[in-house]
Amino acid sequence: CERCQCHSEDKRTAILYTILSQNLNQSRGGRGPAHQRCLCHQRRTVCLRTPHVTCQAASNVLVKTVSFMKNLPSFHLLPREDQLLLLDSCWVPLFLLGLVQEMVTFEVMETPAPSMLKKILLDGQSERQEPERTQPTLAAVQRLQCCLNTFWSLDLSPKEYAYLKGAILFNPDVPGLRASLYIESLQREAQRALQEVLQPLHPEDQGRFARILLVASTLKSIPPALITDLFFRPVIGNADIVELIAEMLYE
Repeated sequence: CERCQCHSEDKRTAILYTILSQNLNQSRGGRGPAHQRCLCHQRRTVCLRTPHVTCQAASNVLVKTVSFMKNLPSFHLLPREDQLLLLDSCWVPLFLLGLVQEMVTFEVMETPAPSMLKKILLDGQSERQEPERTQPTLAAVQRLQCCLNTFWSLDLSPKEYAYLKGAILFNPDVPGLRASLYIESLQREAQRALQEVLQPLHPEDQGRFARILLVASTLKSIPPALITDLFFRPVIGNADIVELIAEMLYE
């Protein structure tokens, strides 16, 4: 579009999206440049098409994610401060793994514009209003869906999911940990268990372990704000999602 300002801004977003979406586009038969749109389209804000269904499914996955941490004795042996640091760092990739494992799919639509009547009624009241909630962009949601689709293509077994979750949870690189050496040993133990599971399940696929860890690393690039705004903000409002998860963990 000639009046579009996209090409005058940082191009890294476009490059990242192209890389992430390349495999997905190929799996869908591939679409040529004629079907591509400028980044103005990608920056449009979106919301869930069926929030009542998707938010309930997401909440169920979050409950199972917290249950996974609750049922790990090695996690509860850690200092409470370390538990909270790991929780804050890893809840998003663990939740996304849960979405993949539970086969939760979702669709989005463009965020509806406020009606003219609403604009008139609220005119001049902006100072008394709460700040508007941020909305996910189409580009961010498509990157998320690319990550999920890549994981689905791996077709992990329940044991693979379990040990991978352990490897993600026990991340010794989280800043501020008091028991980082012990956490590192737990991560190595989970990774070793994952390798041992892979050998009988996929003896011919020698690169599967490295591929699983590589794909898992992409989940860490998904911003917590995106997950919160997309799946939980319609339910929890302005509450702090990490505080709510911590309450669930220690109740």
